[in-house]
Amino acid sequence: MSNRLPSISEAEWEIMKVLWKNGSQTAHQVIQAIQKQTDWKPKTIRTLLDRLMKKQVVGVNKEQKVYIFFPLYSEDECKRAETQSFIKRIYGGTFKPMLVQFIEEESLTKEELDELRSILERKRKEK
Repeated sequence: MSNRLPSISEAEWEIMKVLWKNGSQTAHQVIQAIQKQTDWKPKTIRTLLDRLMKKQVVGVNKEQKVYIFFPLYSEDECKRAETQSFIKRIYGGTFKPMLVQFIEEESLTKEELDELRSILERKRKEK
């Protein structure tokens, strides 16, 4: 796996969520799962699977009559890459302005604030 994860569109995220949740699946199984939550046509879903394969985010086992699709990256890896991309695009690669804006604009519960404080304290001790 390369260190640089390709960008994944919102529609492709939906396909990935199905694969992360259900594990390796045939195209038909992915289509059935996606159609429970969207009105996408099978051809659209197959196109998304093809794009994910070309981006090398999804692998395919072609040893059987029916192709089996599986994620090549974990959900955490994709979330981390997406977060880093967002911070770079929107906040110039600096995390602090995003965190400040989030804390100032969100109404956080005491428990959420305590959890954030605990995470920050743990990070401080690690350094």
